Amino acid sequence: MFFGIAAGAQAAPVTWQDNLGRTVTVNAPVKRAIIFSTYEMIPALGLWDQVVGVGRHAYRNDLMLAARPNIEREYRSAGSGMDVNIEAVLKARPDLVITWAIKPETVRFIEQRGLTVAAVHPESIEELHDAIRYHGKVFGRQARAEHVVSESKRLFGTIEKKIRSIPPDRRKRMLWLSSKPTIVAGGTGMYDDLLKAIGAVNPASAYHQRYLEVSMEKILVWNPDVIFIWGNAKYGVDDILKNPQWRHLRAVKTGQVFKAPLWSTLSPRAAAAALIMAAQVYPDRFGKATVEKELDVFYRRVFGIPYSSLQH
Repeated sequence: MFFGIAAGAQAAPVTWQDNLGRTVTVNAPVKRAIIFSTYEMIPALGLWDQVVGVGRHAYRNDLMLAARPNIEREYRSAGSGMDVNIEAVLKARPDLVITWAIKPETVRFIEQRGLTVAAVHPESIEELHDAIRYHGKVFGRQARAEHVVSESKRLFGTIEKKIRSIPPDRRKRMLWLSSKPTIVAGGTGMYDDLLKAIGAVNPASAYHQRYLEVSMEKILVWNPDVIFIWGNAKYGVDDILKNPQWRHLRAVKTGQVFKAPLWSTLSPRAAAAALIMAAQVYPDRFGKATVEKELDVFYRRVFGIPYSSLQH
């Protein structure tokens, strides 16, 4: 990805190559934006006065509710990145629409209505930091964006210091389960990057794709030490622990099956999610009180709210 901004002008064009490989140019600072995907950037960068609409999932998001309790009354919903309410979008007259990259047809649909659309969907921690900087550029919040990136790097650095001395043969084999138990994270994308960041080994990393569906036999061969379930999955820990097909797995025998935080990874708090996961994978290296303190510091510095204000 690349982005550039013209110098010396009060309102200047910012150019960005988005996650669909499209070159998107918009005049900055953007005054009226609709954000379907990366709305957790709003409290992180202080964008409340520059946003005219959010994806409806923001209304149920614990961070957004903690930062803006009346969000549903204050900000219109234009549907979601999956099912856009185009009438609401056009009525809002946005300078920029930020949405997912997983439905290119939706991006084209909005663009064909004469609107500027950026598909932002980071596939790695580095791309996440680039996306934070992009939001900083287009909204005129560059200094704040650099602060947020610095805090994210600091927290990832804290994790790395805790796990760096674990020898390769002692690192836990961890499987990330997606929308159904046999869909797992492969060797590309944000979830594989997060597994690496917490010192875990992804047994599906040889498959160079975001997700893949595998047989139960393959999962039994991998025999992971730890299993994490995507936070938005419709099934939970008990569905794995009580399923006789899974009973022979090391992770099930030792009770090392967890539901990941219901947090967006298109957000600075990917670092906070990583810390929680790392503490569950390597509890002997992360004290509970230390983790809680680190999370509180991070939330206060990045989002301006205490960690305790979230619904745990």
